[in-house]
Amino acid sequence: MAVKMRLTRMGDKKSPFYRVIVVDGRAKRDGEYIDKIGHYNPLTEEVVLDAEKAKTWLNNGAQPTETVRSLLLKQEIIEKTDKKSPAKTNNKKKKK
Repeated sequence: MAVKMRLTRMGDKKSPFYRVIVVDGRAKRDGEYIDKIGHYNPLTEEVVLDAEKAKTWLNNGAQPTETVRSLLLKQEIIEKTDKKSPAKTNNKKKKK
């Protein structure tokens, strides 16, 4: 089971806020989750994360999405690494 740390959308139309959750990678965006570790409000730029829970899940192998990773960096829960993601290429051959 691939465990992810990602956002789930809450709130009304045009006034979203997000929960930062730990979930099975195959689950739906707003489906059931394993653990809630915080929330994020993009309108007020408010980020509230439980650092202990986040570190525990990261040590257990949970993979954060890009957005959650940036939130963890802002809260100084994880440190920035110089590791770059591999370049995306399209190796599909064109049919004539």
